[in-house]
Parts: sequence; C-alpha cells; structure tokens
Amino acid sequence: VQLQASGGGLVQAGGSLRLSCAASTRPLSMYSMGWFRQAPGKEREFVAGFKRGVGGTMYAHSVKGRFTISRDAAQNTMYLQMNSLKPEDTAVYSCAASQKGLITSTMPLVTSYDYWGQGTQVTVSS
Repeated sequence: VQLQASGGGLVQAGGSLRLSCAASTRPLSMYSMGWFRQAPGKEREFVAGFKRGVGGTMYAHSVKGRFTISRDAAQNTMYLQMNSLKPEDTAVYSCAASQKGLITSTMPLVTSYDYWGQGTQVTVSS
C-alpha cells in the first residue's frame, strides 16, 4: 500500500489542523494504521492508531482528549483531527500501515509498521 499524508501547516497555539492519510490499492481496514510524529532531535513517537478490522482506536497520553483519529472507507483515507494544539506538538507527522493485527502493546512501536507515508510538517507557534 502507498500512503500519502497531507494537511500540515503553521498554526497558533490553541488552533486546529486536520491531517489526511490517503491510501492506494487495498482498503485501510485491512491494516493496522498509525500516526507518528518526530520533532527535531527527538525519536519518532506514536500519536494515535486504528487496530485492523473493527478499528479500535488508541492514543498517546499526550494527545488524548485533543486529537481524534478517524477514517473514511469510501475515500480510503485516515484523518487526524488535532485541536487545542500546543507548541510541543510541533513535529513532522507521518502515517503508517501494518499488515499485522497489532495490539495495545505493539501499536506504538515503529518497528511494527510495514509501510510509511512521507511526513507533513506541523508547526505550532506560541
């Protein structure tokens, strides 16, 4: 599967952005899906994800209550609605897909994912 992330930009603290991850070929529901981010000088970290099939969601503690992950089967696209953005949310955001049925303990791991989209920059100014 090929993934195309978009929707990043510059926003003031407290603002909102919606990221999109469009997938080619096979339906997203066939994969475990994740959003990750990487800030300068830091390791890539898990933000949110969907489990394969039914699509139970999981969020990093730092974004829970502010970010919402969703998907549109007709568009074969996954979204990340980001509200109440903070300067510490500044990073390059990437989407990823895994052919494996990931569980709570494996969803946050970068090594669990087989396919990655290019990143989209999110910058939150204070």
